[in-house]
Parts: sequence; C-alpha cells; structure tokens
Amino acid sequence: MSNAPAVKGDLQWLTLAQALEKSKKQPRKIMVDVYTDWCGWCKKMDKQVYQNPEVVRLLNKNFYVVKLNAEQRQAITIEGKTYRYQEKYKAHELALALLKGQMSYPSTVFLNEKQQVMERVPGFIPPKDFLRALAYLSEK
Repeated sequence: MSNAPAVKGDLQWLTLAQALEKSKKQPRKIMVDVYTDWCGWCKKMDKQVYQNPEVVRLLNKNFYVVKLNAEQRQAITIEGKTYRYQEKYKAHELALALLKGQMSYPSTVFLNEKQQVMERVPGFIPPKDFLRALAYLSEK
C-alpha cells in the first residue's frame, strides 16, 4: 500500500484504525481487503476489481476501504487492543480475527456501521459479482 495521495478515480485506502476513526464521525460500512504480497489472485483483484470505475465509485460513496496485509509484522492497536503477527499461524492476529481463522487470500470482509462483520467472502470476486454484492450490502 503506498502512502501517495489518492487521485480522483482511485480508492481512498485507509488503515482499519483510520476507517474506524472516520466511522465515528461519519458512520459508514467498512470493506477490508485481506491480502498477502505473494498472492496472485490478490493482484488480479487489485487490477480488475479495485480499478473498475463503477466499483471505485460505489466503494468511495458507501464504504471506508481498508487494505490489510495478513502477513504484516507491525502490531496494530485498535481501541486499546493490540494485534500482533502470530508466527505459529504465519498470519496477523487482526486478519485471523476478521477471517475467523479461515485464512484464504484474497478475502473481503464487510463490516456494518457498528463494526460488526456482515459478510466474509473468500477468493477472487469478478467485478460483475462484486458490484452485485456492493449493491446488496449498501442497502443492508
């Protein structure tokens, strides 16, 4: 994930902590893209789905979007709880918690405005299906 400012037409990727903070001021659903650096389907998702203009438009309008590297080594603290990389699982505690231990990449997790998991979707989702899911979840 680069720290370059997103230009118009790009997704406004945040950390989960940033998304939760923004959601306190302006409640929105949160979409978390759980990926790894070595995952080919994750890269395909980035190119085909997260650069699709209609997907970008709907996500930016209705969701805060988060990229979470499931194998990152840095600790993440959210609301006073610190999540760390777990060597025995070769995964980050936050990814383990979001995916309930079902580690599959990519995985897309949708949280409602109360930060409760609405849906966990493992695997690559073609743009057409992703748009259908966004339409459904935006109204949920």
